[in-house]
Amino acid sequence: QVQLVESGGGLVQAGGSLRLSCAASGSIASIMGWYRQAPGKQRELVAAITIDGSTNYADSVKGRFTISRDNAKNTVFLDMNSLKSEDTAVYYCNVKTFRGNTYWGQGTQVTVSS
Repeated sequence: QVQLVESGGGLVQAGGSLRLSCAASGSIASIMGWYRQAPGKQRELVAAITIDGSTNYADSVKGRFTISRDNAKNTVFLDMNSLKSEDTAVYYCNVKTFRGNTYWGQGTQVTVSS
């Protein structure tokens, strides 16, 4: 069983920055990532990172968001810069373990005001 603790969401003006964190306990994560869901839209992948540091980003955030992880602490970070109103959503941490199980965080609200 993996427990995820997210932090870092909030309200920011357009053009600003936020940092999300997600700490996983219980099992070492193979892949860690962030998804988001805006009102009336499907949940979508924002960024993901493997244990060896390979990354994948949604086209809409490339060049603005950076995902990183601290393997010693089993923690993933999402640095969000040049935020836009369309980035407003609930952001969910997602972890996949080496056993093939997937876990979700409780979600953290990010609101970008224009």
